[in-house]
Amino acid sequence: MNTQDINRRIRLVMDLRTKGITDAKVLGAMERVPRDEFVPAAVRDQAWDDMALPIGRGQTISQPFVVASMTQALKLSDMDKVLEIGTGCGYQTAILSKLCRRVYTIERHKPLLVRAEQMFEHLKLRNITALAGDGMKGWPKISGIQQAPFDKIIVTAAAREKPPQALLDQLKPGGMMIIPVGPSGDQWLKLYKKESDEAYAVRDIMPVRFVPLLPDIAKDDEGEISKNAAV
Repeated sequence: MNTQDINRRIRLVMDLRTKGITDAKVLGAMERVPRDEFVPAAVRDQAWDDMALPIGRGQTISQPFVVASMTQALKLSDMDKVLEIGTGCGYQTAILSKLCRRVYTIERHKPLLVRAEQMFEHLKLRNITALAGDGMKGWPKISGIQQAPFDKIIVTAAAREKPPQALLDQLKPGGMMIIPVGPSGDQWLKLYKKESDEAYAVRDIMPVRFVPLLPDIAKDDEGEISKNAAV
C-alpha cells in the first residue's frame, strides 16, 4: 500500500467520524478493508471517496457512510451470526466479517457473487458463506441444516412497504435487522428489533436510495441495461 492510499483511508475514516460514526470497531474495519480492490479499475481512483460507485449488473458498491451507518446500527459482537441479503461486490460482507462470528450472504446476480467469493478468498476471509439465491426467502435449509435464526440481518436493497416476512421469521428474538424500506425516491433506512414473535420495535435511521429488493435469481441479461443506482 502506498502513502497516497494510506492517506486516503485515513481521510475517509476521519470524514466518517465527523458525520457521526463513533463505533471504533466499525471505523477500524472501514480502514482495514481495501475498498479499492472491490471496485472496477475504471473507478478505482474514487474508491476512497464517500460515494457510491458502479460495480456492474446495474448495481453499486454503497457509499461508505451508508455502509458504516448500517453496520454501526446493528451493534455487532464477535459472537453474532449475521445474514446479509445482497452480497454485491462483497465489500459490506467483508466489513461484517471483521466484526462478527460468521456471515451468511445471498446474492441474486451470479456473476457478482463469483467475483465477491474470489475477493473473500484473496483477502483470506474464512468466516463467510455465500450462495446465489432469492434473498427474499431468507437462508435456505441446506443438506438438512438450518442456520436460522440469525442474531442480525442486513438487507442492501429496498423493500417497497415492509420487510419480507421470511426475513422477520429468521431473526432471533432480541435480534435486529437493518433494511431500506419505501418506493424509489422515498426510502428510509429502518432498524427493526424483534421483541417477540409478533412484536417489533422500529426506528428510522436516515433517508437513503437503494435498488429495489427483487425475488428469484437474476436472469443472465438482467442488470445489463438497468439504470437504477443504490447508495
